[in-house]
Amino acid sequence: MERNLSFNLHVLTARLDRAANRTLQAEHNVSYSRFLALTLVRELGTPTQRALADCLGVTEPSVSRMTAALAAEGLLDAQPDPAGGRRRRLSLTEKGVRLVTSVQQGFEERLAALVARSGVPYDEYAEHTARLLAAFEDLERGGTK
Repeated sequence: MERNLSFNLHVLTARLDRAANRTLQAEHNVSYSRFLALTLVRELGTPTQRALADCLGVTEPSVSRMTAALAAEGLLDAQPDPAGGRRRRLSLTEKGVRLVTSVQQGFEERLAALVARSGVPYDEYAEHTARLLAAFEDLERGGTK
């Protein structure tokens, strides 16, 4: 029985997430969700915990617990926001930068090998992925393309 494309997308996403989590746990002793948080902090610059929670789609208390654990591991720095209040600004430590850089490079190499194994040219895969991400970003900004 042939599955529909939407189902296949869900299965592929779940498999990629599980594989990433297994690799991160085994090689770096960090969960995929925590790695995503570190990656987003790097991409966003020095976000607040609230901004990170919004990007991850989780609650602020959840991000607060996660960032405390990442700070305790020496991967993340959480400082009071200069604008005041109870907000905290997040940034990667040097150890966090090294981890994110290393993992991203390793994942890129593994993904390239997987894509090549599937018979799909990697440059085509990368081009189509970039176009899909651009379409998502356009939709999130309220575009109609």
